[in-house]
Amino acid sequence: MSNTAIPAISPSELKAELESATPPQILDVREPDELEISRLPNVVHVPLNTLPGSVQQLDVEADWVVVCRSGMRSAQAAQFLMGHGFKRVRNLTCGMNEYARSADTSLTVY
Repeated sequence: MSNTAIPAISPSELKAELESATPPQILDVREPDELEISRLPNVVHVPLNTLPGSVQQLDVEADWVVVCRSGMRSAQAAQFLMGHGFKRVRNLTCGMNEYARSADTSLTVY
């Protein structure tokens, strides 16, 4: 892993972007059972452990926000994507649980 800083996005910033005319692509790297508990609309679901085999299926030119439960797995995934030529990648720093607490309380915290 390199020491390149991973660009971050906060829950409130992500909520605003999702409501904009040009929302980012959301890459959710959680496990399938986690998506059943709480999920954002229109996510691309690639569990972190399958990302190396699936990276070619993702649009390297897209604006990506990577999400997980708390921000750790998504940081790993964002670092991986950046190492594979993705230029527009941001990590939801505190994950879906903080998003559910502060940006969209209709979602479940788990």
